[in-house]
Amino acid sequence: MSKHIHVVVNPASGQNEPVLNALNEVFQPTGVTWSVSVTKTHGDARRQASEAAEGGADIVVAYGGDGTVMEVVNGLVGTGVPLGILPGGTGNVFSIEVGIPQTLVEAAQIIVGDDSLIRQVDVGHCEKKDWEHAKHFLLRVATGFDAQRINLTDRKLRDKYGKMAYFIGALRAIPETKPVKYTFTLDGEVVEIEGVTCLVENAGNMGIQGLSLAPDISISDGLLDVICVYNLDFASLSSAIKSITNIDQDPENFHHFRAREVSIASDPSQSIVGDGEKWGKTPVTIKLLPGAIDVVTPGGES
Repeated sequence: MSKHIHVVVNPASGQNEPVLNALNEVFQPTGVTWSVSVTKTHGDARRQASEAAEGGADIVVAYGGDGTVMEVVNGLVGTGVPLGILPGGTGNVFSIEVGIPQTLVEAAQIIVGDDSLIRQVDVGHCEKKDWEHAKHFLLRVATGFDAQRINLTDRKLRDKYGKMAYFIGALRAIPETKPVKYTFTLDGEVVEIEGVTCLVENAGNMGIQGLSLAPDISISDGLLDVICVYNLDFASLSSAIKSITNIDQDPENFHHFRAREVSIASDPSQSIVGDGEKWGKTPVTIKLLPGAIDVVTPGGES
């Protein structure tokens, strides 16, 4: 499939496994050449991916969780070099979204498989005045309760409890969450809503194959899905569950918009999290880049 593969490895990811041995087992018999770079601090994965693309890599692979994948995407957008994914984190939501196997050897086999597909995927593009450069995301941008839930799920908690750590973070976030006034600008139309959380979704997957925040969210439809939950009471949470299970949602508690460009302001200002990483506070402007990244996926539409 390719001549040279570069793998960006995040050694701080949530899984403890012999990465190089597994990669050599899969890659060596195929005749490809491959190289590895190891991240040490935030921003390394973006830089290493960009340098690998400029250096002639045919595929740049992210080994880690969704935060590592997001960083590598930031280094690859605009290069035309495809992204490969080796799930190695506590959360591997995007890999599940595109059907990547969750074991290292099987995922590596997809990268060099003769029947694998290169799939064009939409990428979210996010800008703020105080950022040095724009940020990109594959999954979602969150504010309010969902951002606070992630902020309260630190590395120590994830290492100890795995995916259960996010449930613990949610329990911690509930008493700290109060409704705020959101002002959305959706393709030029202004909407004001009071809510406890806002999610700007590129992909709806929640970390379980086939389970999506809303059944019609797609990573290839050229649209962002903006979801606002009004309260953390039973009615609002029930409405969210109805959406997940493909039952008509109640617009009195849970609203779903679509747009190609979204601006979010809130009163008071709220924390922003993009693909699990802290991105400062609102206001923020988000737009979609249709088909902006190529992803190596299993054969057949996932």
